[in-house]
Amino acid sequence: MSADSQDQRGSCSFSLQFPSSSPPVSGEEPKANCADFNNTTWQKYREMKGVHVQYLLLTRSNADCASLFTQDWLNDTQEHTAHFNSTLPTKIIIHGYRALGRKPSWVSGLAWALLEKEDSNILVVDWLFGASFAYNRVVDNYKEVAVQIAILINQLTTLGTDLESFHLIGISLGAHVAGFVGTLFRGKLGRITGLDPAGPMFKNADPSDRLDPSDAMFVEAIHTDSDYFGISIPVGHVDFFVNGGFDQTGCVRSSFSSIYGYVICDHMRALYVYMSALSGSCALTGFPCSSYENFLAGQCTSCDGPFISICPQIGLLKNSGITMSPLPLHEKVYLLTTSEAPFCVHHIMIELKVSPLIKGAVVQVTLVSKQDIKTEQKLHLYSDENIYKIVVGHPEHLCKIESIHLKNTGMFLYRQGNIHFEYICISRIPKMRRLDSLCVENIRIGRHAPWSHDFIQVC
Repeated sequence: MSADSQDQRGSCSFSLQFPSSSPPVSGEEPKANCADFNNTTWQKYREMKGVHVQYLLLTRSNADCASLFTQDWLNDTQEHTAHFNSTLPTKIIIHGYRALGRKPSWVSGLAWALLEKEDSNILVVDWLFGASFAYNRVVDNYKEVAVQIAILINQLTTLGTDLESFHLIGISLGAHVAGFVGTLFRGKLGRITGLDPAGPMFKNADPSDRLDPSDAMFVEAIHTDSDYFGISIPVGHVDFFVNGGFDQTGCVRSSFSSIYGYVICDHMRALYVYMSALSGSCALTGFPCSSYENFLAGQCTSCDGPFISICPQIGLLKNSGITMSPLPLHEKVYLLTTSEAPFCVHHIMIELKVSPLIKGAVVQVTLVSKQDIKTEQKLHLYSDENIYKIVVGHPEHLCKIESIHLKNTGMFLYRQGNIHFEYICISRIPKMRRLDSLCVENIRIGRHAPWSHDFIQVC
């Protein structure tokens, strides 16, 4: 099974409500009859045949009330045509597998974030009838849904909409729907964003049958559950592997956790990270690296190589901010996040040089900011190594880190008692200036003896 089959907020009304303090729309009163998703039940699912695709339109002029958007563009008598503006970009949201046939509650939040960021047409694809209950049958339906979306896009181009202005955003299985739409247009669509593209039944599929860089002029993917419901291989020009692409912070794997938290918290995190990135409260930046382990080991702290010193960002920047041409293929980038929105962290590398050890040791390193926010990391030290590097995520900037704490946590006789550090440095990555590092030299600590140092901030 692979899916956005449940949601963090449960089932709720689709109608968008913008905060009165900063509405991105004109001051229209909400309309009485807003369009909504089809009501899918097991009985209807058994009785109806076909995928029954419909489209809901949201723009800044009707953001508080979606209108039904049909493919009948020839007579131009539909009320919704007044809202669609062919000169604006068009973003198409495609949901994925819905195990229980419920409408996705997250759609309004994603549409809100997109409209707040950019004036555009938002088309939400409702294919609940074809996306519910039996996963293998849903996979059988995804290409038919893609064909219907392609027909709609083709009709919209007759109104003057350019293929490059289309941005398809697919969640889970919806990412592969978007990919097949792109295949039908031979990669001429402007952009496809895959939010944790589905893995089951797609990992070993031919590239023409799943999301692939050839599907649009720019294809990006955000991976958060690559070991379960998401796909583990890169599928875009740039693939963001958040926290390595699995085991997201805050997603509890205890048997006592909620069904949501236990089953698909990791899978849906890609959506919420993307929505947070659209808000622009911080830059969610990825670093190219061959593996997550190498990234954490401090081996990939810049974007000098594949991206010519520009690190790609999650969001709506053109090509994720990349300016190089031609674009890379299947470039994996890694980033860390916190456990909840806005998910922002500053990537900091901790580097220690240790004098030769007789035995191994375990040291706990703690960074403390002025707001008493702590980041803790345990390091295993070995007798045959003397320089250690590790990348951590801290919510505060390097300049706001007030102190560093060390503790030799060795509890057994076979672990090192006294440790001498020649130096300890913490550095911002990517490092751009000399003052992006804070260092302390000549440190000695004993077993269970805590040590701390307060930084005098000069940056």
